[in-house]
Amino acid sequence: MKKHYLLLALLACLAAVYPMIFPAYMTVAISVLLFVGWATSWDLLGGWSGQVSLGHASFVGLGAYFVSIGSASFGIAPWWSILAAMACATIVAYLWGRLTFGLRGPYFALSTIAIAEIFRLVAINERWLTGGATGVFISDLPHPFGIDLFEKTAQYYMALGFALITLVIVFLISGRRLGYQLRAVREDEDAAMAAGINPANVKLKAFAISGALTSIGGGIYAIFLSFIEPHVIFNLLLSIQIALTAIIGGRGTLWGPAIGALVLVLFGELFRTTFAQANMLIYGLLILMVVLFFPRGIMGEMVRNLVRRRYASRAQR
Repeated sequence: MKKHYLLLALLACLAAVYPMIFPAYMTVAISVLLFVGWATSWDLLGGWSGQVSLGHASFVGLGAYFVSIGSASFGIAPWWSILAAMACATIVAYLWGRLTFGLRGPYFALSTIAIAEIFRLVAINERWLTGGATGVFISDLPHPFGIDLFEKTAQYYMALGFALITLVIVFLISGRRLGYQLRAVREDEDAAMAAGINPANVKLKAFAISGALTSIGGGIYAIFLSFIEPHVIFNLLLSIQIALTAIIGGRGTLWGPAIGALVLVLFGELFRTTFAQANMLIYGLLILMVVLFFPRGIMGEMVRNLVRRRYASRAQR
């Protein structure tokens, strides 16, 4: 585990100097870091406990709307709004889990789509609070220590902080009791129950942490966009992108979601600028190739091959 922390510290140092080296590519870097955080948060539920959610855009939207409404309507600083969004996301995840964790397989995934759609419809119809379909525009933010939060460099470091926080929390969980309980539930719920583990409680903890962390990224995303509206922020496509990022990188691995974010966002941007209208076709083919040749995800296959080599070398001794 110490190796993972050392690698994370090294990557954090390299990422800290990125704006000085590549100032022209800040938007792409912010997108990568946001997806690193979102996919890592999603993986706590979808990878470590095996409950595939296709509704995590709900938590992104909660964070985004708390920051937007807090700033536009009440003049609340974004850091207080994000804390409130985390508390709300934790409560929503708990209630959501209580309602749906009795469902297994694809039925749970379908239920998450339905609940995310409910959030979208509420945001559209409650115009007095959310601005309805026209959305909310963030026109003014405080300047902590003289820092302009609308400036791309400031947004980059906020996104970097979000990605690092989620990675550190997942690292901590993976090596502790909750991490082992999540693995046990993922592999065999009945066997986990026989061992004295309550699968529902374990998954509720993972869901609550996942939702709270995702909402942080949603708040930063709102500042990054400066304008949010329900059809974008609660879009099913965003939920699918978050899930795909973790799945392609490698579900249930420490670095898989981060690798998935790097691959998908960077290649998506490259294909958009190179292949123009054909970019989605090429992008889809890339995802298909990864799924065919790396069924456990990029990092999942690497870990599997490493374990097999270790067992083979021990067997030869």
